[in-house]
Amino acid sequence: MHYLKQREVQLALLIVLLAVAVGVRAPVFLTAGSLGNLLTDSTLLIMLALAQMFVIITRGIDLSVASNLALSGMMAALLAVKYPELPLLVVMLVAVAIGLLLGLVNGYLIGYLDLPPIVVTLGTMSVYRGLVFVLSGGAWVSSHQMPADFIAFPLSHLFGVTHLVWIAATAIIATWLLARYTRFGRDLYAIGNQPLAARYVGISTARRLFWTYGLSGMMAGLCGYLWVARYAVAYSEIAYGFEFTVIAACVIGGISIAGGAGTVAGAVLGALFLSVINNALPIIKVSPFWQSALTGIVILTAVLINARGNKKAGRQILPLAMLQPSSRSAA
Repeated sequence: MHYLKQREVQLALLIVLLAVAVGVRAPVFLTAGSLGNLLTDSTLLIMLALAQMFVIITRGIDLSVASNLALSGMMAALLAVKYPELPLLVVMLVAVAIGLLLGLVNGYLIGYLDLPPIVVTLGTMSVYRGLVFVLSGGAWVSSHQMPADFIAFPLSHLFGVTHLVWIAATAIIATWLLARYTRFGRDLYAIGNQPLAARYVGISTARRLFWTYGLSGMMAGLCGYLWVARYAVAYSEIAYGFEFTVIAACVIGGISIAGGAGTVAGAVLGALFLSVINNALPIIKVSPFWQSALTGIVILTAVLINARGNKKAGRQILPLAMLQPSSRSAA
């Protein structure tokens, strides 16, 4: 029964118990259609939490992720409206490229100029959000202006499952492989645990941070298109404040804000937990004010649990002895 002590297993059981409890109060919550909508609604939060996980593991934070999403999504919408003949794949790649570029700006300032992540991303959060208004002129891009295929793609079904779910599943697998089996992923844990020791064994911290924030931006860019197409509208307040929900999902999932610890499963389960709460509370007619309060209580509880866990167990990292000094020449 040792596995029951694992944070991810406990969180998964808590999600199941919460869903069942809500289902007892409102049986419609446990219908196939309702659970399918819940899964679809959780996909964007899951994807952003996966990218934010890497950032937090390095002792950083990306507060600009929602503003990046809004700017990338708005530019994708404007591009699709102006050039409706463009293939959808091109529009999606443009959104991803914009998000990547915005993320790399953060990465350069944090990695190469050694500026504090919270200060940098707080600043770019405001800049990117302002650019959404400037580029759109404050106007909305509504569904009747967007090409039909632009709107239809996220919620179209493949083998009975929406494209959003397939994309999120692909992101989960890719992130897991990156974290577990690549030098890049192992280096991020090393940087988060012992930054000075990581530099000593030849890890290029600046380069790793540069691309970590780039990865966060790239995911935000992809989610920017998916968000706009999913809800069929683009405006300057898209995903306003959503960055805090993303960070909350990571904290609830056991990603340590002190850096160096966290799993892909934890990020996914943290996002699912918040999605269950956000979808369940309106069904059982809980006031939106109580929804915010309950979410805050959950976050504080998760922080306390994480703090206690960090005292009892070491962070996840390969022994530094396994990182050969010859890695100085590694990319």
